This record gives sequence, C-alpha cells and structure tokens, in this order.
Amino acid sequence: MNRARGSGTLRAAGLLLVVGTLLVGCSQGYNDKRGKGDAPVKGKAGDNTPVEVYNFPDGFGNLATKCVGHGFRAYVTTNADAPSNVQIVEDKACAG
Repeated sequence: MNRARGSGTLRAAGLLLVVGTLLVGCSQGYNDKRGKGDAPVKGKAGDNTPVEVYNFPDGFGNLATKCVGHGFRAYVTTNADAPSNVQIVEDKACAG
C-alpha cells in the first residue's frame, strides 16, 4: 500500500514539474515591460503610425483605432481583466 502511494506521489510531482517547466518556458517570449505585450515584427518594419485612443473610466476597456491596410480600420479594446477584442471594418477614409 505504501509503495502505491509513493508511486502516485512521484508521478504527481513529475507532472507538476513538467507543467511548471512548460508554463515558465512559454512566458519567456512575452514582454509587457512598457504595457505593450505585442508580438515581434519581422525586420522591425511594422506600421508605427499613431492611433486614436479613447480612454474609458477604470474597469472599462479603452478603445484604440487606426487605418490598417488600404480601406480598412481596426478597432481594438484593451482591459487588464479581459482579452483584447479586435474588429476590422471597411472605411473609405482609410483608402490610399
């Protein structure tokens, strides 16, 4: 009986070690030092034009918008307690 209990404890400890290692390894690529937490851009040649930001009171997601591509506008919400929400819609003002 003691041997079975020890074996189960050893397996649980091994599983915990594997899961912990995976979680630590995955978190190494995430850098939110400046509040961005964005993905790397190949060649660092992304579109760095400014966005329009609409701040909402604490507890509500802020809204950012800008033209993306040709003829499209992106709307992105941010909130520390919820995942980001992205909507891309056609916008004739963004053509060109």
